[in-house]
Amino acid sequence: MDIAFSSRPANTVGGDYYDAFVPDGTVPEPAPRRLLLVVADVAGKSVPAALLMATFQASLRTMASASTPLPQLVARMNDYACAHSLGGRRFTTAFFADLDLGTRTLSYIRAGHNVPFLRRASGGLERLEAGDLPLGIHGGRSFACASTSLLPGDLLVIFTDGVIEAVNERDEEFGEARLLDLVRAVPAETATATLQRFTSAVEAFVGFTRQHDDITWLVLRME
Repeated sequence: MDIAFSSRPANTVGGDYYDAFVPDGTVPEPAPRRLLLVVADVAGKSVPAALLMATFQASLRTMASASTPLPQLVARMNDYACAHSLGGRRFTTAFFADLDLGTRTLSYIRAGHNVPFLRRASGGLERLEAGDLPLGIHGGRSFACASTSLLPGDLLVIFTDGVIEAVNERDEEFGEARLLDLVRAVPAETATATLQRFTSAVEAFVGFTRQHDDITWLVLRME
């Protein structure tokens, strides 16, 4: 697979988070069997959001292990978020995906996050919608998990709301429709080239308007 990331905070620091890592306890030889993909966004901006996201990352890395099923991991992260969300005011949206590198099965949970897009090599477009409330709203709950298969040439696009809520000088939002058009039109190219294509389109739309929210992408292309 080919993966590219990008995160640009609205201020000096931001509350977005992206990651792709092999869980602790996964045997490295002959090859890892699982890859965790995460994109998250803490409500708010600047230092308070960045501090909470830093502890979110550390907790996720600590809790994740090769033997932890994705629903259990997300439930634990939700309980952690509830303990630090200031009564739900600092909730976190997140998209978690667990990719089995042997079968190429992607299990995922969308915790109140923007719906990622899966553009098939055939040109078909799928929305990874299965999910529940953001993290930090209600403790002790379970989260619905869904799965799909990733095939050679498939493109997975995960992003934060700063992408579709980016505004231009006429106060128009970039919007999901424009992003969908971009995803549908992507040629066969590297993940980095696709990411550059997306960011350039958003920048051209926004022009000189000041960025008002963090913008984060994770682009994965199967080979």
